[in-house]
Formats: sequence, structure tokens, C-alpha cells
Amino acid sequence: MAVRRKLSGPCTAWPEDSAFIREVLDRIGDKWTVLVISTLASGPLRYSDLHASVPGISQRMLTVTVKELERDGLVTRTAYPEVPPRVVYELTELGQSLREAVLALAGWAAGHHEAVAAHRAQHVLTGVGRAAAAGPR
Repeated sequence: MAVRRKLSGPCTAWPEDSAFIREVLDRIGDKWTVLVISTLASGPLRYSDLHASVPGISQRMLTVTVKELERDGLVTRTAYPEVPPRVVYELTELGQSLREAVLALAGWAAGHHEAVAAHRAQHVLTGVGRAAAAGPR
């Protein structure tokens, strides 16, 4: 007789086919998405200013990220017919609705990075978790 486990957590409220929800979570949980949305939370920026404000992002990754955010309705891209061309990115209303959660996530990472680094260093020294990952001998 099969034992049925009681499910718990937020996933229980998801529809049977939750692949799209996981896709959305992949997008909004991506490190570049978090940083771009956090940066645009303070207002619209030109591409070059956005690039300069997101540490470590390449031009290619910024372009890919803003295109995906635009596709998903989180960011608008406005190109002005000027010489040289001027492109401005801004959060949409949908993007603004994500702002608080993204800023909280980025704030948590900034506030706890030292503790996480200490745990990583301790893990390297003690090897905690290696036996469980390797399985039974």
C-alpha cells in the first residue's frame, strides 16, 4: 500500500502544470534581473548609465536581460531618434510591483554576505556536507 505524504508550502497552491511559474521564478530570481530591477527602482536610466550601475555585468548580459524583462512586461525600452541614439529603460507598472520583493532580496544579500562567506569558509575547513553528498560507503 502506497503511503501518501501531505504536501505543504507554496507549491501546493500552484496548478498541476507549474512549468510556467518556475519559468517566471527563474527570470525574476536571476542575479542580473535582481540587480537590473533594483537599479531601475530609483527611476529610468539610459543604457550606458544602467550598464555602469550594475557591477560585473557585460554588455551582452545586460542586453539579454533587458530584452527578456521587456518581453515579460517588466521593463519598457524607449528609443529616441537622436544622434547619437538615446535609449532609456524604465520599470513598467508590473515591474514596479516586483520592486519591493527584489529590493528586499538584494538587501538581504547585502546584509548577510559576511555570514554566508563565513559559513562557506567553515564548510571548506570542516567538510560538513561532503559525506551526505557522497552517499553511503
